[in-house]
Amino acid sequence: MEPVTITAATIATLAFTKFLESSVGKLSEKFTETAITKMNQLRQLIWQKLRGNPRAETALAAVEQGSKPDLDRLTVYLQDAMEDDPQFATEVKTIAQEIHAGKLQDHSRMTQVNQDNAKGWQTKVEGGTAYIGEIHITQHQP
Repeated sequence: MEPVTITAATIATLAFTKFLESSVGKLSEKFTETAITKMNQLRQLIWQKLRGNPRAETALAAVEQGSKPDLDRLTVYLQDAMEDDPQFATEVKTIAQEIHAGKLQDHSRMTQVNQDNAKGWQTKVEGGTAYIGEIHITQHQP
């Protein structure tokens, strides 16, 4: 398994993945049952820590409704809470590591046959932005 950097954004994403996934069935295809249980534990811990901050509570509720833009707002509140309380930061990072360890690995194979100097790219992207391929633009001068 690849090492993962545990940031506030990573923690928030792991805690609220089940609300951001299009279906719960897909979540069980990506994580073990133990990891899903830990996600709930992490989410509850974040709620407890941010309770009392009306803006954070609004962001939390919106993320639970599937709002990805509010996840960015929530990340800021979570980062602040982690900076203010190192013990809380250690606890959420530990749970996030456990969740990441429970992520099911995709061992499927990808096969591609390229002929006649053709190029092809195959990728598996699990989030974020992937820039794939190469672009060559040739403009002939008149």
